[in-house]
Amino acid sequence: MESYYLDWANLLLRWVHVITAIAWIGSSFYFVFLDSSLTPPVDEDLKQQGVSGELWAVHGGGFYHPVKFNVSPPKLPSHLHWFYWESYSTWLSGFSLFTVSYLWNASTYLIDKSRMDWAPATAIAVALAFLVVFWLLYDLICRVFGQRKHGDAIVGALVLVLVCVASWLACHWFAGRAAFLLVGAMLATSMSASVFFWIIPGQKKVLAAIKAGEPVDPIHGKRGKQRSVHNTYFTLPVLFAMLSGHYSFTYNHPYNWLVLIAMMFAGAAIRQFFVMRHGYKLGRNAHPWPYALVGVLVIVAMIVWLKPADVALTKASASSPPDYAQVQVVLAQRCYLCHGEQVQMKNVRLDSADNVKLHAQNIYQQVVVSQAMPMSNSTAITADERLLIKRWFEAGAATP
Repeated sequence: MESYYLDWANLLLRWVHVITAIAWIGSSFYFVFLDSSLTPPVDEDLKQQGVSGELWAVHGGGFYHPVKFNVSPPKLPSHLHWFYWESYSTWLSGFSLFTVSYLWNASTYLIDKSRMDWAPATAIAVALAFLVVFWLLYDLICRVFGQRKHGDAIVGALVLVLVCVASWLACHWFAGRAAFLLVGAMLATSMSASVFFWIIPGQKKVLAAIKAGEPVDPIHGKRGKQRSVHNTYFTLPVLFAMLSGHYSFTYNHPYNWLVLIAMMFAGAAIRQFFVMRHGYKLGRNAHPWPYALVGVLVIVAMIVWLKPADVALTKASASSPPDYAQVQVVLAQRCYLCHGEQVQMKNVRLDSADNVKLHAQNIYQQVVVSQAMPMSNSTAITADERLLIKRWFEAGAATP
């Protein structure tokens, strides 16, 4: 019954998380597009008001004319819309989902004993430390190097190194699926923390200075834009890390850390293409197609590299496929722990011939094709045992 309620919690939290993430990412993408597409104002009135850029757009049957003021507007409106609950709601729902899905069952989903055989409490503490330590180091890099000459390039290079190190550690310490998700959560935590600790407080300081009639320090706007730009480059890598949990050929690879880094790099490169594309339309940049090309080529390289090898069967094995009794021995040793009389994860029970026949296709898919099961190979199934199930299924999956 506990598993049933956890499944409901997982479903509802996932639903909320996707909705809030769409809202956050959508607004982030829109403002990056807006900032890249602004043109200097033509109207003298706008220039005198301190407008630094404007955009004309058409959508939903109407025309829109957003303008951007350099540092501050001449007069504050009575109602000012803030963009922060999209970020906070996404992080809160995501962390809750991570807790229900991974931390609650750390011994099953977080720990891979072939990598690190530690206690669940230790694994949980280290996983949470990833979120905190990465943010502290990222924030330190931005504060120390962000405002220097060539600061953007220095920060970008150091953050790239930091992400690579964190990805390597996560994939060597945790189960592959959990490691990918943890790196995504790590980046997403930094994104939301930037909003909470820098972007919104900076905007509040600007607002307070305007209300008090004091000069506005432009550093708040510069810092806020810097963190917002970083967030937009983190977005596609985070989405890949979150979605990869459904595709075990990525996180089960022996060099899964390299797969993760390569795919996140591809996502960032493709995002760079879209960021620069708007400026290109205005004639401010060279065509950014090389960034998209690099991203696509990296993805193609991953597709080729991760292609599974076809296990060839010998004539002897093909002519004498294993019977159900041999398969049952493997299932009893490797699968009954989670799909037997005491526990039926995902409502799947495999300790009877009828249930094995019912789930034969799924057994083949999870054990042989994707090798996602047993979860984190917690029961140490061998390659020969996977091959035995492969031969049994391809011979017709016979049961008594």
